[in-house]
Amino acid sequence: MNKNLLSKITEIQKKIDFSGSVLVEDKEKVLVEKSFGYRNRSDQLKNNPATRFGIASGCKLFTAIAVCQLVEKGKISFDSTLSDCLDMEFKHFDDKLTVHHLLTHTSGIPDYFDEDVMEDFEELWVTTTMYHLRKLKDFLPLFQHEHMKNQVGESFHYNNAGYILLGLIVEQASGIEFSDYVQAHIFKKANMKDSGYFSFDSLPSNTAIGYIDQPDGTWKTNIYSLPVKGGSDGGAFVTASDMAKLWKALMNHQLLNENYTNKLLSTHTHVNESGFYGYGIWIKKNTENKILKYHVMGYDPGVSFHSAHYPDISMNVIVCSNKCDGAFEIMKGIEEELTKTLK
Repeated sequence: MNKNLLSKITEIQKKIDFSGSVLVEDKEKVLVEKSFGYRNRSDQLKNNPATRFGIASGCKLFTAIAVCQLVEKGKISFDSTLSDCLDMEFKHFDDKLTVHHLLTHTSGIPDYFDEDVMEDFEELWVTTTMYHLRKLKDFLPLFQHEHMKNQVGESFHYNNAGYILLGLIVEQASGIEFSDYVQAHIFKKANMKDSGYFSFDSLPSNTAIGYIDQPDGTWKTNIYSLPVKGGSDGGAFVTASDMAKLWKALMNHQLLNENYTNKLLSTHTHVNESGFYGYGIWIKKNTENKILKYHVMGYDPGVSFHSAHYPDISMNVIVCSNKCDGAFEIMKGIEEELTKTLK
């Protein structure tokens, strides 16, 4: 156990009342493994290292891996158009739209949750019943008949609907439901025994309930704030240790061969000064154009999640929280402690 790192994490946790699990490991050993807060506040059940947490958009990486696996098998290609891959009508979508565009958020299609229009994910459920959203096709009416937002390939615009389409492509190409595909071809291969796409109305044991804290000090759970079951754009549940297994399996080419692992980790889109996007994964570089980290993140009502792999030092960091925020602050504190190593 790294005492300096643990002290830093504990200091931040006290300031922000962080609730969740933190895991920091290098190639050889676990440096920090610590949990805080409650997975169930009503019954005062504490979070622990084996607690399952929702990770929101953090699991777009799983979707990208699934797509790359199908490309590797020759079922589809990155240049396949949407009409090549799906037997569905999208009459207002550009015919030039490809799998690559969907993976890199450069498709230009409308999003069912557009952050330029809506500030709060919960606004969706004013007109849509969240407990009817159990399968990927259930999301289609939210965007299928809308017009393009931007030209194909014009710019990066983070897009959840694009990843719903990728999940549907996985289903059509593989012949099985998306969540079953990920379970068999990613979670099982990476030995992620405690992870899955669980429905809110049938959660397994030791799963953290997501909490939304109100300004007046009261709180509510997120059961009416999210789709009843997550899918290819977000909503899987993992343990911190399972996420560490995912990083190892990916980097050791257990999920994709070396060629397709490199394609997934390539900088396909320039997002900002130091930020890039690969396939389902964020990439941060330093001023010398050297990769500092590959990372994923997710935010939903009652969920905040950050996780990263630092290639130079073969280190993995996982921060899972069952509150709306807190993961970023913990992650930032950990990286401040690692700064000298990462330079």
